Amino acid sequence: MSVNLNIIAGLGNPGERYSRTLHNAGFWFVDVLAGRFNGSFKYEKRFDADICRIHIADLDIWLAKPKSYMNHSGGSIKAMLDYYRLSTSNLLIAHDDIDISAGVVRLKLGGGHGGHNGLRNVIAHCDSNFLRLRLGVGHPGDKEEVTNYVLKKAPSAVETEISLNINDAADAVPLLLSNGLDAAMKRLHTQD
Repeated sequence: MSVNLNIIAGLGNPGERYSRTLHNAGFWFVDVLAGRFNGSFKYEKRFDADICRIHIADLDIWLAKPKSYMNHSGGSIKAMLDYYRLSTSNLLIAHDDIDISAGVVRLKLGGGHGGHNGLRNVIAHCDSNFLRLRLGVGHPGDKEEVTNYVLKKAPSAVETEISLNINDAADAVPLLLSNGLDAAMKRLHTQD
């Protein structure tokens, strides 16, 4: 399946207080891409997001980190799609996922929000027909502890595991763009 990707948005919460929390794994991912492809984020008021433009596999890609909090990310992403006259089929959202073990990465097209409030808000503002890069952060074991778990600083061993897999996911982006979704999924899903 070919991919016509124009925007890669990471979900997270703005500010230093949240920068190393598990909920910001999506921000970590777009930061890695920006670093690899010489991008520099700059605040864009019309989108209420930090954005930068990078060049991968002969394509120009916008990276975005909404400045609204996680649960209000959809408005920022919708503004970008509208401004560039794109649909959600041109979008990849990178986000933390508690239903996947820490350090495991999954790529998928479409689906529900799975209880993730950031995804819920993106779907409410747009639709669900976008690629998702699900960055596993593990589960605390008790659903009552989920909010505290994702909003605390990642333990160093877990952060290392997630960072290694974010790098693997960043390696797969050029493959996704040049060879399509199936090739990228095969690479990511057989590395575990």
